[in-house]
Amino acid sequence: MEQVIKRNLPIGIQTFEKLRQEGYLYVDKTDFVWKMASTSTPYFLSRPRRFGKSLLLSTFEAFFEGKKELFNGLAIEKLEQEWKTYPVLHLDLNAEKYDSVERLYAILDRHLNLWEDRWGKDERDTTLSGRLAGIIRRASEQAGRGVVVLVDEYDKPLLQALTDEALLEEYRKTLKAFYGVLKSADRYLRFVFLTGVTKFAQVSVFSDLNQLQDISLWPDYATVCGITRAELLENFQPELEIFAQANGMTYDETVQDMERLYDGYHFFPNSVGVFNPFSLLNAMKAKTFGSYWFQTGTPTFLVELLKKSDYDLRTLIDGVEATASSFAEYRVEAKNPIPLIYQSGYLTIKEYDKRFGNYLLEFPNDEVKYGFMDFMIPFYTSMMIRVI
Repeated sequence: MEQVIKRNLPIGIQTFEKLRQEGYLYVDKTDFVWKMASTSTPYFLSRPRRFGKSLLLSTFEAFFEGKKELFNGLAIEKLEQEWKTYPVLHLDLNAEKYDSVERLYAILDRHLNLWEDRWGKDERDTTLSGRLAGIIRRASEQAGRGVVVLVDEYDKPLLQALTDEALLEEYRKTLKAFYGVLKSADRYLRFVFLTGVTKFAQVSVFSDLNQLQDISLWPDYATVCGITRAELLENFQPELEIFAQANGMTYDETVQDMERLYDGYHFFPNSVGVFNPFSLLNAMKAKTFGSYWFQTGTPTFLVELLKKSDYDLRTLIDGVEATASSFAEYRVEAKNPIPLIYQSGYLTIKEYDKRFGNYLLEFPNDEVKYGFMDFMIPFYTSMMIRVI
């Protein structure tokens, strides 16, 4: 007889407060939150889509808003002693379509209006950057504390304009001024954290805000997003047992197949691997294996870039050797798709040659490997038709 349990898996839940209040399972990452929040360092983290970046930022938001009750029973409860409340500006650029400069302006304007309703407005501030600077200053002065700025998917507008050079340049100008405020307003800031898929080399947030620490390849934060094998076994044993029973498998066979399909992401050489949380959670809920992450669709920006690229995608099957500088950040003028392929989650670090400083990038698991191979078929089918 099949086991029946009622446990809520947090599929698509991006708000920490909702997750905790409605009893969803939570893989405790709050030790990372406390470690980062205990400093005033501005951080940047690059991770693939659907890897938990939004939930991580929402966790920081709840922490800095002093919502201690949401953290009962979690690691941070024993680490944090003060639980102070700070002004939090949370800019979410994820679920929007950026098809014009006016659209980007409207979305930023909407966030600024909400913050001005809370912290006041100076009619002399007319530009987007000027208004943001004013909001940060007033919020800090009124609260008597530094401001926390959280930016989710800072690069979404840039990614959607990758194949439109004129629009991309306009977005870069707008965001350069907007994010540049985070340097000039440093005296009013308590904490800054930006996330995204891609690190754009040309955007001011990285060229001007030189104190921003990119922790994307740091060993200390290799597992801040995603689920490790140990976390899987500790938090999801009942779901794994039910999955095994439903599919006529043993518990160990189930874990092994989960690893083969969804594990294998490494964000530092020889670091602990992590599972893609979206695929893993969907598989356990559906009680069947599937290409859940890949079936959500290859991002449009990557499809369009690969169409215009002369890069032979067949070379990815055996892995690609690259230096960190050649895949850790994306330069539009270089026309090298490897950084975007890696940062989008289709490749991951498998080996590192210390002598030559080369990384071996390969598909992380079978879901991605065979999904990407199927994705490549139309490219080379159309190519063969043109040759014939």
